[in-house]
Amino acid sequence: HTMAVLKAKELRDLTEDELRIQLEEKTVALRTLRFQMITGSVENVRAMRNTRREIARIKTVIRGREIAAQKKAQ
Repeated sequence: HTMAVLKAKELRDLTEDELRIQLEEKTVALRTLRFQMITGSVENVRAMRNTRREIARIKTVIRGREIAAQKKAQ
């Protein structure tokens, strides 16, 4: 299955709930890819790296919003 790589700009346009859903989906996808790596049935060896990077992008956007919200509260 090929997943579209989400760019940081696209992620910033998503709501908090949509980001959490994306994070959950990518985490599940990464777990699946790890099992596929173990069993040797991965066609796209870069998929794991790309998924890890997407998870990092999502977490970065979420954290950026948390920091922005803290600054507003002060």
